[in-house]
Amino acid sequence: MQGHPHSDWHTRAAEDSLVALDSGPDGLSADEAQRRLEQHGPNRLPQRKGDGPLKRFLLQFHNLLIYVLLASCGVTLILGEWLDSAVIFGVVLINAVVGFVQEGKAEQAMRAIQKMLTQESRVRRDGKVSVVDAEHLVPGDLVLLEAGDRVPADLRLLDTRNLRIEEAALTGESLPSDKGREPVGAAASLGDRSSMAYSGTLVSAGSGVGLVVATAGHTELGRISHLLGDVQRLQTPLLADMAHFARQLTLIIVVLSAATFAFGVLLRDYSAGDMLMAAVGLAVAAIPEGLPAVLTIILALGVQRMARHRAIIRRLPAVESLGAVTVICSDKTGTLTRNEMTVQRVFTREHSYEVGGVGYAPRGTIHCDDGRLCELETANDLLELTRAGLLANSASLHHLPDGWGIAGDPTEAALLTLAGKVGLHLPQESQRLPRVDAIPFSAERRSLASLHHDHAGHGLIYQFGAPERLLEVCQRQWRAGSDEPLERRYWHQRLDEGARQGLRMIGLAIRPLEQARQQLDEDDLNEGFILLGLVGMIDPPREEAIRAIAECRSAGIAVKMITGDHAATAGAIAQRLGLGLEGGRALTGAELDNLGDAELDARLAATSVFARTSPTHKLRLVERLQAGGARVAMTGDGVNDAPALKRADIGIAMGIKGTEAAKEAAQMVLADDNFATLVEAVAEGRTVYDNLKKSILFILPTNGGQALVLLVAIALGLALPITPLQILWVNMITAVTLALTLAFEPSERGLMQQPPRDPKAPLLGGWLLWRVFCVSLLLTVTSLGLFLLTQQQGWTLEESRTLAVNVLVAGEIGYLFSCRRLREPAYFGVRHNPMVWAMVFLLLLLQLAFTYWAPLQQLFGTAALSLNACGWCLLGAVGVCLAVELEKVFYRRRHPARGEREAATR
Repeated sequence: MQGHPHSDWHTRAAEDSLVALDSGPDGLSADEAQRRLEQHGPNRLPQRKGDGPLKRFLLQFHNLLIYVLLASCGVTLILGEWLDSAVIFGVVLINAVVGFVQEGKAEQAMRAIQKMLTQESRVRRDGKVSVVDAEHLVPGDLVLLEAGDRVPADLRLLDTRNLRIEEAALTGESLPSDKGREPVGAAASLGDRSSMAYSGTLVSAGSGVGLVVATAGHTELGRISHLLGDVQRLQTPLLADMAHFARQLTLIIVVLSAATFAFGVLLRDYSAGDMLMAAVGLAVAAIPEGLPAVLTIILALGVQRMARHRAIIRRLPAVESLGAVTVICSDKTGTLTRNEMTVQRVFTREHSYEVGGVGYAPRGTIHCDDGRLCELETANDLLELTRAGLLANSASLHHLPDGWGIAGDPTEAALLTLAGKVGLHLPQESQRLPRVDAIPFSAERRSLASLHHDHAGHGLIYQFGAPERLLEVCQRQWRAGSDEPLERRYWHQRLDEGARQGLRMIGLAIRPLEQARQQLDEDDLNEGFILLGLVGMIDPPREEAIRAIAECRSAGIAVKMITGDHAATAGAIAQRLGLGLEGGRALTGAELDNLGDAELDARLAATSVFARTSPTHKLRLVERLQAGGARVAMTGDGVNDAPALKRADIGIAMGIKGTEAAKEAAQMVLADDNFATLVEAVAEGRTVYDNLKKSILFILPTNGGQALVLLVAIALGLALPITPLQILWVNMITAVTLALTLAFEPSERGLMQQPPRDPKAPLLGGWLLWRVFCVSLLLTVTSLGLFLLTQQQGWTLEESRTLAVNVLVAGEIGYLFSCRRLREPAYFGVRHNPMVWAMVFLLLLLQLAFTYWAPLQQLFGTAALSLNACGWCLLGAVGVCLAVELEKVFYRRRHPARGEREAATR
């Protein structure tokens, strides 16, 4: 007796459905409703508890590099090195707090879906109509629906009167669906089940009575909620790369530290305590403590820049994800299209008109057959047809601050817009031909009509609706100001022409009456009409979306349209958007169900349009693309998009027309609903990744150089050239000054003409690791060499160490200018990134304080240096920069093809 979303309620007769749920025309009794409520539970979606704040904070420490740092902190604490322990733990804590704040917003997708359920419903129980909480509905209840109601549960419709339901959030349909009581075929998709009303959808017109067949989690909305809850959000490309990098680096650090400890104790006769401290120093030297902070800052800057372009990031690592995607799967309605029905063609027996303009703004040009601008004053056929669409209309247009809005049916609103474009205005036309009566749209009749009089004792009836219906009731056609016999072949040719263009066709007709009348009957609509013409309308694509798709293609990103709309409409929109169609048509959801994973995978590369899809289809498509190695971005605005948005590598919701469920499931929200914003976001994502790579390429040689200095010193039995505390100074100070400046670097030339980076490529490829090794060696030679040289010249240990640190920092400053361009020559300009020189001067001031200020001298064990030492530092900076630039030239000459490929996949 309980309803399930997989049951075939849409195929059953209304009477059979009542019998199956043991209900009747008077509904359930109050006692039976209470018994079923106890059996099935309340009609609300289950909520899942997210991680608490404490768990989310502790998860910020779940990182291999952080574990090594915490272990190092523990060792220094045991050895009594309180200052070292405090600095190391402070770095770890700051990183955790930043991550906690950025990741603090818990997932609320299912709560957002739950908000779509109504609070109260009108129900017939014991033969009486009463208002009850929607949570108390049970299978077998009879629910009464009226315009403006939100459907409270899945209903099998028993009786309808001109009922139309807006199902865009659930099915992706751009127009309200006509509903009736007659069953439909078992294979009908969700959007074609005209005998059903689904929970969470909105009644836009008419009235009806429905039998509750499913509640709570058993509804289609509940199935999406379960689907959403079961979907595992994938790790972003950046986090995956960083996790792999952290594992490799941790393994290297642990092995080196252990080997250093064993070498010193077993072969150099150092004490275990001294070597334990040396191993900690090596770990601290090798671990890029400042990298998490730099990473967070780079991503945060990317968030700010994207926000200026109206792309709002909900999860910080998602900033970079767009730069890695290879496929964008986009919903159609409201994302690639305007979600505004627009008349584009008008066919009369005399002419074929092209109508310009998009959306509901009553402005646009009209061209006639040969492309010439139409002279509206003499276009009597067009004026007569448009007048019919204006006067028989029940919709209205509103001029809003941000554009034009509508009240009523989108199809009727499109006819109002057409009237405005030809210069007809409702007040004047209504005064000339006042409306006396009207019959609203009927799903069975598929048309609406209105009755008018002309102040001269004559009446007339306007009727518009489905062309097939109009051709049945018309025996004549309008031409040259009079009527003549209907030429059915001509009109069928125009219908075929409109269908090929993916247009929704509407017929308009007039019936003159010899005498004025005061009432309109159904029988008046069945004969005697004169066909005025056909109107073809469509939800047009956004112009900026067409350009954005072309730019995505030039960037090596495939765009696929996944929609719940009909295949013909989807195909027509795809052609206008510039999306290719396999075999000239879209792949439908029914066809997807008949394809195995292997067959679907084989067709994915060549198929760019998928029509009549359900939430399950969208989720499967995203998963199969990912299984083939693609990094997938999914855009959408409806509840039906939420599971796929959550599963995608990055989900992108529409901010204006998007449902709360879609926004909460996504990692990014487009505040302006503009698909073109994606192009700017992709470029920003690629820039973020480039700058992150530059920062890592800059930070690692610092750590590598320090680690090599310690290793060589221990191997040769020398005093440590740099102390662990001095190492922490260099790591943190250079990271938050020099490395941070690379976050402000603008995009390099040709960034959007390159293909996305290979998802399988490591964060640091072979040539980058070679660069890290070379620069680490250069820094080691200059720093350790000068330390040994000054020791031979009789400098104190503090002076030699101070020079070693300053030469190391100077070498990094020289290396910074090379890092500003990964392969091109070093850049010393100020205009594109003034932060570079500002931070260089700041770092010089900090190093002067490190060298000459007494409190820092006492803290870090440094000593003042002579003027000659400054010359050594300058020489070290120039030497490192020149050496790296020579390496770039040598590499480009020796591997030109490889260099181009690697540059293209950065």
